[in-house]
Amino acid sequence: MALLMDPGAGPLTEREKADLDAIAAIKESAAVEYKEKGNQFVKMGRKHYVDAVDCYTKAIAQMEPLQPGPCPDASVLFANRAHVNLLLGNHRRALDDANRAVQLSPSNVKAYYRAAKAAFALGLLPEAAFFCRRGLEQDPANEELKKLLAQVDAKQSEQDRHRAKVSQAVSAAKDLAAAIEKRGFTLGKAEYQELTGVKKPKLDEQGVLHWPVALLYPEVMSSDFIEDFPETDTFVPHLDAGSGTVLSKSEILKFLLEGTVDSKSLPESLLDEEDGENDAGKSSTITSSGEGSVKWINVKEGKTLQEVLQHKDFIIPAIPGFDFQFLH
Repeated sequence: MALLMDPGAGPLTEREKADLDAIAAIKESAAVEYKEKGNQFVKMGRKHYVDAVDCYTKAIAQMEPLQPGPCPDASVLFANRAHVNLLLGNHRRALDDANRAVQLSPSNVKAYYRAAKAAFALGLLPEAAFFCRRGLEQDPANEELKKLLAQVDAKQSEQDRHRAKVSQAVSAAKDLAAAIEKRGFTLGKAEYQELTGVKKPKLDEQGVLHWPVALLYPEVMSSDFIEDFPETDTFVPHLDAGSGTVLSKSEILKFLLEGTVDSKSLPESLLDEEDGENDAGKSSTITSSGEGSVKWINVKEGKTLQEVLQHKDFIIPAIPGFDFQFLH
């Protein structure tokens, strides 16, 4: 007797049909028993959630292979297992189970809710909104789905605002970096942050760079900090030019973005860009014969900040800093 008929096999006899019906009844009874045990384990608390998952899995096995088309009983089993997986924090498994439950019974509102909840926990906001709306089509008055959809929409709006902020910050930093590169400035690592904090140059609507500038007076042990020094302004002629390690293009962008957005939210492609000849790790210092690592640059009166910063030996230590020396 062949209880599992091969494709193309002849019609079943009355005896074979009766045997198959009996086997189906036994499997259905076993599935119901496993389901009820699973429900009891859920009621017993978290320590028994794994046992509940095992019972629902055994109940599903009794119903397989599931035929194409609606199967409300199987849908309930998958939805129940999704519920326990949610309680255990197994969000991916919960989403898979709830999605299967929806496929087996498109009217299973609990399955839509659990699918939406799992998707939301996984950060899959479009999918979460989809399941919420599909569930509300079945039950427009469902308060749980309405509340969850409101949370999903709020989170999506928050993410959209954050992405816009990051995009705006990156665009502004790239424009600023391009302006610095166009002028031939060499930007180095920060040296005056204990005095200036996290200050950055700014590019105005006319394309003029405005620098924060530190003015140091070693002989009298004092200093000044100018928060807005347009590059077109001039200042006194005798100053000590900066020196240090040259920043790569990606390091310049990181510096310009510091304090504007969370670095973790920046696109990896931005931080991994090729830097050409200015690869990270290369450095340059100003040296003079027999006089240490710094050499003096005499700037004629009337020089603008931009002209000074464009000096081939000047490495800007994040923001310009100058030591004024008094001539005797």
